Amino acid sequence: MIWAQLILAGLLEVVGAVGLKYTEGFTRPGFTAIVVVSLATSFYLLSGAAEIIPIGTAYSVWTGIGAAGTVVYGIFFLGESAGIGRLASLLLVIGGAVGMKLFS
Repeated sequence: MIWAQLILAGLLEVVGAVGLKYTEGFTRPGFTAIVVVSLATSFYLLSGAAEIIPIGTAYSVWTGIGAAGTVVYGIFFLGESAGIGRLASLLLVIGGAVGMKLFS
């Protein structure tokens, strides 16, 4: 269950990171509220997961999900590059997060 909490925290980080794109410098209240609530909830869930999972592992998995999810969103919905170097780097991020989980 704690891993599900950590994964949800990572997914909420994606919502917050992607939402930053739409706040337009925090001038759009609706998107700003989404960012604040999603990131606050994400941090809350991360802090709970870190009580049980080693902090280095929890943080690595959380940031890995956030980074990978944000990149994937950018590629599919914002027309960002999906070049081989970028995708290979994305795989390294995911591999690092998985490695932290496997070796913790």
